[in-house]
Amino acid sequence: MENRITLLGTGTSQGIPMIGCGCPVCTSTDIHDKRLRTSARVEYNGIDVVIDAGPDFRQQMLRENICNPDAILLTHKHIDHTGGLDDVRSYNYFKEKAMPIYCESMVAESLKQQFYYAFEEKKYPGAPDLELHLIDDKPFEINGTEIIPLRVLHYKMPILGYRFGDLAYITDGSFIPEETFEKLSGIKILIINCVRREKHISHFCLDEAVKIAEITHAEKTYLTHISHQLGKYSETEKSLPENIRQGYDGLKIEF
Repeated sequence: MENRITLLGTGTSQGIPMIGCGCPVCTSTDIHDKRLRTSARVEYNGIDVVIDAGPDFRQQMLRENICNPDAILLTHKHIDHTGGLDDVRSYNYFKEKAMPIYCESMVAESLKQQFYYAFEEKKYPGAPDLELHLIDDKPFEINGTEIIPLRVLHYKMPILGYRFGDLAYITDGSFIPEETFEKLSGIKILIINCVRREKHISHFCLDEAVKIAEITHAEKTYLTHISHQLGKYSETEKSLPENIRQGYDGLKIEF
């Protein structure tokens, strides 16, 4: 298995086509401007994991023919990153086992409320089977492969990004602590959220994402969690530094 990340979705709830919006992005015929909620698949050192499972989870899994993920890693508890977990029941059925979910305790408590029926003592037949694995900002392993969590802040909420060898994936961040920059040392590929050009209270804007790319010295940076406020793909691409590109749904990057 090659080390590869597939961007399953690169949008936000304001990054998908909006009914009646009429803006240039939402009316664009360019496939690069059609974005599902932000998520990614990482194939790395023999493991196959998905990061986040938003409302578009099922569509993304079917589109990329992802048949047997080893686990789902969650960055935080917001619905646009967890709302599709009910659909793991298909994997439960065919694989006859629970789906491992790696997340922080705060996220786990939220899941137990949102998907209460998956955690009842006497579960209804066919309810999703979620096997929670609690993590924090310390490295952990899946099937013997190390993954390094990256602490970032989403406004005031502590959330996680993840590092897989030479690649780092950060979404929904608005602040990166110094100790996290130390964990980013030596990366070659950076995937980072960029919601729009103007400053945002809980997400990086374009200038901030570019600055972080410069600080990390990543050889290549790709933007994700993009809203229609960033502008059309074809126009934004022309304004970016040579080593920074927009991500788009279905983009595959080897590392």
